[in-house]
Amino acid sequence: MNQKAKWWNTETSGNIKCTLCPRYCVLAEGQKGFCFIRGNIEGILYSTAYGRPTGFAIDPIEKKPLNHFYPGTDILSFGTAGCNLGCKFCQNWTMSKSKLDEINSVSATPEDVIALAKKHKLKSIAYTYNDPTIIGEYVIDISKLAMEEGIKSVMVTAGYIDSNARKDVYKHIDAANVDLKAFTEDFYKNLTSSKLAPVLDTIKWLENETDIWIELTTLLIPNENDSDDEIKKMSEWILENIGDEVPHHFTAFHPTFKMQNHQQTPLATVDRARQIAMSAGLKFVYTGNVHNPKAETTYCPNCQTPLIERDWHNVNTNKIVNGNCYKCGAKIAGVFD
Repeated sequence: MNQKAKWWNTETSGNIKCTLCPRYCVLAEGQKGFCFIRGNIEGILYSTAYGRPTGFAIDPIEKKPLNHFYPGTDILSFGTAGCNLGCKFCQNWTMSKSKLDEINSVSATPEDVIALAKKHKLKSIAYTYNDPTIIGEYVIDISKLAMEEGIKSVMVTAGYIDSNARKDVYKHIDAANVDLKAFTEDFYKNLTSSKLAPVLDTIKWLENETDIWIELTTLLIPNENDSDDEIKKMSEWILENIGDEVPHHFTAFHPTFKMQNHQQTPLATVDRARQIAMSAGLKFVYTGNVHNPKAETTYCPNCQTPLIERDWHNVNTNKIVNGNCYKCGAKIAGVFD
């Protein structure tokens, strides 16, 4: 189901330049980009993963993680082969580092995806597991149909996308969780083979120039991006650039892929990061990949009453009423109804 791609141009050399993400891969005939799934076929750029997901799952939306977007609901989740980042710590590397001919995939048109969501009476669809940026054409076609059917669309992404392409890809998107993987260019260069600046630009654009609900996630890796100073600087940047109400999830690293000999993140580290972020002024900070119900709970920032109590990805109680704290009436940032 090769699909002619958007976001490319032909160089004077005759090669193709993909302009979907800040890599701007230049491809000779027969070559594919860093992502494995966008390739030059007879002088035209094609998305070779269009309509070829690796399978579907129904997840709690808290697993994305999204804590302020229809909490307690289930979401249809899928991804494809390939990725436009090279994270040495990738938690889904069996998919993101696979080529299409190395991984089982199914055939699913955009109409098939919508039909599956409707069959299971799901409120939303998540483009996730690998980075959905690389299947932008597929995302656009599905999310447009989803919008027409009243189904929400969620991007789970590293935010590494060209500033022009993102206007198209996110046109019908309702929510996004963006991985802010660290707060130094060295980390992004050495551990993800990408750059920090375009990610920060995407985050600012999402919050300040769109109506898309966003949350952030940072996977904390011991001695790589977990210093007090880095977390403080990251939190201050968030506060200054996108405000104090964007939820931030600090999650624990588990050794995998090319960092299997690295130390697992202790619970104390993610809890400390949460405290630093809250001390900086962020109102909604959570921990993940560790069992920490207190830090998974949503509190009213005005009266500190527990509103949404969670245990792992399960919502045990939700006391938000019409988007407000049931006790003091304060407005709670998010999409709840």
